[in-house]
Amino acid sequence: MIVALTITKFKTTTIPFAFLGMALLRIPLWLNKKCTFWKLMGCGKNAQVDLAPDFKHWAVLTTWESKADCDAFYSSAFVIKWFRFFGNEEFTTLLKPLASHGLWSNKEPFITTKNDTYNGKIAVITRAAIKPAKLKEFRSNIKRAATAMRQAEGFLLSAGMGENPFFDQATFSIWENAESMKNYAYRTFDHADVIKMTRQREWYSEELFARFAIVSCSGTLNGVSIQ
Repeated sequence: MIVALTITKFKTTTIPFAFLGMALLRIPLWLNKKCTFWKLMGCGKNAQVDLAPDFKHWAVLTTWESKADCDAFYSSAFVIKWFRFFGNEEFTTLLKPLASHGLWSNKEPFITTKNDTYNGKIAVITRAAIKPAKLKEFRSNIKRAATAMRQAEGFLLSAGMGENPFFDQATFSIWENAESMKNYAYRTFDHADVIKMTRQREWYSEELFARFAIVSCSGTLNGVSIQ
């Protein structure tokens, strides 16, 4: 399986076409039978994790059984052409799932292949559907975990995304290696404390955690590239 994520910064003058695309582009994605899972998402301010919605940054996540199917989509699909025509910055990464647990919209989107020999850069996607009654408490605590992530050793890049700006939250991050990612996840007080609170306070109605090997990265996100 190949997972593809593209985050595009739209020009200020083309923001209306970003909103229009969130409605229209569902149709070709739904009709594409080779695409096994997809999400069109907005992003946080400057695509960051803990900030208010940003109407310039938008994301498309897709999954494919083969890289050939993914490559064909990126070379000719109307969805990608729309993003590229109206955008002025694009970051795209292709990923191979290493581990995944949980659900996204009642589905298990990522088919994993265990690879004990992989020791390169690690990408992580966490996604949660937040219970409406828990939203205020969640938002008051997530900022410290996001700040700690950006300050963590081995952190390279992150983005906040979601199907809607409040109740469906996904975080994408890239780390130098698995060790640095685990050190942040389990040994950083603010993140470990927030994880503990999610269990105790039952913030989520649905959640997912997935870890990926990076097949390729291209473009930039807020001027940052990953080699």
